[in-house]
Amino acid sequence: MFDAAVVGAGPAGLSAAINLKQLGKDIVWFGTAGGKTGRAELIANYPGLGLISGEELERRFAQHAAELDLAPMDKLVTSVMPLGEKYMLLAENEVYEARTVVLATGAVTAKGLPGEQEYLGRGVSYCATCDGFLYKNKRIAVICAAPRYEHEAAFLAGLAAEMYFWPTYPGSALAGNGVTRLAGPVARIEGEKKVTAVVLADGERVPVDGVFCLRSAVAPAALLPGLAMDGPHIAADRQCRTNLPGCFAAGDCTGRPYQIARAVGEGNIAAHSAVEYLAGKTAD
Repeated sequence: MFDAAVVGAGPAGLSAAINLKQLGKDIVWFGTAGGKTGRAELIANYPGLGLISGEELERRFAQHAAELDLAPMDKLVTSVMPLGEKYMLLAENEVYEARTVVLATGAVTAKGLPGEQEYLGRGVSYCATCDGFLYKNKRIAVICAAPRYEHEAAFLAGLAAEMYFWPTYPGSALAGNGVTRLAGPVARIEGEKKVTAVVLADGERVPVDGVFCLRSAVAPAALLPGLAMDGPHIAADRQCRTNLPGCFAAGDCTGRPYQIARAVGEGNIAAHSAVEYLAGKTAD
């Protein structure tokens, strides 16, 4: 079991991982390198670095992590479950356990569809390899947010009797027997006890047994049951503590301003708060 799991590889996640490592904790770190920091044309308000491009700052972040033998696992965490005094994390069909969790998922800009959270685990899934076998020879809808997830969509197409596919980006050429491109975007997910259909923006209703939402991030409210939210952001105090014991949040996921310097500072605070929490548990 790990002392801490850090979810997110942006500035806040990097800062949390660095500080936890420096404080002697055994950690597992999840995230995809190359986020929005690298897309910034110019950063002028990060103290000590002067005027720097986002690409160069991201390169320095990666170099710093490498010098400490740190690297995030390029896996999407699709579920975090509190289990007594530990957390279980599901990442692409692998299970990890940690005594504490630092959520540094960034600002999740993609809003969940109406019905998505309601039917999560009852026909809605974020992981093809985890849940695909449940829909063998059934009808499914797949909403794909980036080309990097098309291999998962192709995997699902090989299992399902019929797959309705909607990429939210241009240029997708995914096709094959049993793959039908939806005529328009999905507006909502419907069901009774389980998912029964997706409804398109033009009102067309397409009956399905399940819906896979393949995205780069899962909204915090769907990621961790019982997590208190403040609108679209995670509710956290000045020590980056959430309402769940042993769970901390840092960076853009906790609200504005969306600034790199703030995210790095909160990652540091979250790491120290996690260490303080672990010390209290050891004393008990």
